[in-house]
Amino acid sequence: MRITAAAVAVVAVAFGVGALAMTWTLEQQLRASVAEQLADELAALAEGVDAGTIQTAALVARDDDVLVALRAPAGVTVNAEDAALLPIPSTAAPTEAEVGGEHFVVVAAETTQGTIVVGRSLQEADDAVRTAAVLLAVAVPLALVLIGTVVWIVVGRALAPVDRIRARVDAIDATALDRRVPTTGSGDEVDRLAATMNRMLGRVDDGVRARQRFVSDASHELRSPLATMRQFAELSKAHPDATTPDELADVVLGEGERMHGIVEGLLLLARLDEHGSAAAKAVDLDDLAHAEVERVRALGRTVDGAAIRVAPVAGDARLLGRALRNLVDNGMRHASSRIALGSVVRDGRAMVWVDDDGAGVAESERERVFERFVRLDEARARDDGGSGLGLAIVREVARAHGGDAWIADSPLGGARFVLELPASHA
Repeated sequence: MRITAAAVAVVAVAFGVGALAMTWTLEQQLRASVAEQLADELAALAEGVDAGTIQTAALVARDDDVLVALRAPAGVTVNAEDAALLPIPSTAAPTEAEVGGEHFVVVAAETTQGTIVVGRSLQEADDAVRTAAVLLAVAVPLALVLIGTVVWIVVGRALAPVDRIRARVDAIDATALDRRVPTTGSGDEVDRLAATMNRMLGRVDDGVRARQRFVSDASHELRSPLATMRQFAELSKAHPDATTPDELADVVLGEGERMHGIVEGLLLLARLDEHGSAAAKAVDLDDLAHAEVERVRALGRTVDGAAIRVAPVAGDARLLGRALRNLVDNGMRHASSRIALGSVVRDGRAMVWVDDDGAGVAESERERVFERFVRLDEARARDDGGSGLGLAIVREVARAHGGDAWIADSPLGGARFVLELPASHA
C-alpha cells in the first residue's frame, strides 16, 4: 500500500504541475493569437483609411466581434456603443482593458483621419482556457485512480510471492525445520530470494539437528560413567565382601576422569563454536611436534620424528598443541607398534601429521570420524578411555585457524591424520 501511495503521490505532483503549465501555456497562446489577429486588422484599417479606400461609413457599418472607434477632431465614430469605451493604449503594443464587463485586447494607430482604436474580446479565449481547466480537473483525478489501481494490482502480484515466502517462513518452527519455501524456477529476484531462504533454512535445520544429536550423544556419554559408578557403588553396598574400598575408589576415579575429559572437550568445542576464530600469535608447529615426540618416548612408545620440518603459523599455541596431542593420542591408540610425526610448508600451507601402522580408516569413514562422539571401534575406544571428541576438537581447532583436518593413507600402512593451516610468512 505504501508503494502505491508513493507512486500515486509522485504522479499526482507531476500531473498537477503539467496541468498548470498546460493551462498557462494555452492561455498565453490564445491571447497572443488574438493580439496578433487584431494587430493585422488594425494595420489593414489604418492603411485603408490613409489611402481613402475605407470610408468612415464603412467603419461604422462593421458588425462583428471587433470594436472599432475612430477618434477624430470632429468627434468619435464607433461601430458599437462599447467601442466608445475603448481606451487609447499608451504604447504601440497590444494592451488589455475591461470594456463593458469583458476583457478586451486593444490596439491603436494614427491615421490622416484621426486615431483608430480597435479591440477584440478575450471571452472565447477565456472560455477555452476554463474548459481545458475543467477537463484537466476531471481527467487528472481519474488518471490518478487508474494509475493507482494498476500500480496496486501490479505491485500486489509482484509481492505476492514475497508474502507467500513470509507466510511459509512464519509457519516454520522448531518442529518443522524440514519445510521449505516454494520456488518458481523463474530465476527472478523473488525466486532467488526463495532459494536463499531455503539454503538458510537448510543450514538452520542442519545446525539444529547436529545440536540435537550432540546433546543426545553427550547425555549418553555422561550417563555411561555415572551408571558404572552407581552400579559399582550399589554392588559394594549390597555385597561389602565382593569389592574393596580401593577397587571402588579406582572405579570412581577412572570414570570421574572419563567424565572430566568429556566435559572438558564439550567446553572447548563450545568455546570454539562461540568465538569462531582463534588468537593469532606466532606458533611453530615443528616445536609442538618435537614436544609430542618427547612425550611419546617418555611413555615408552616407539615414535619417529625424522620428517619434522620448520612450519611456522599464526594461531593459539595452546589450542594447536591440544589438537596435535589429540592426533598423537589417536595414533597411539590405533597403532600396532609405532607412530611417526612430520611437518612441512608447501604452497603457502603448513601441515603437521601423525602416521600409524594400524588398520587405517576406510575412505567412506574418513569424514565421519571427525564428527562428535563418533567411534569406529566403539568397544575398544571406550576401553581405551576415548571420549569420541578428540578428532572433532582437532577439526574445529583447524577451522578456527582457517585450516582443516583430513585423513590419508600412511606409508606405515595405517592412517595419516593431517592438520593443515595457512603458513605464516612473518
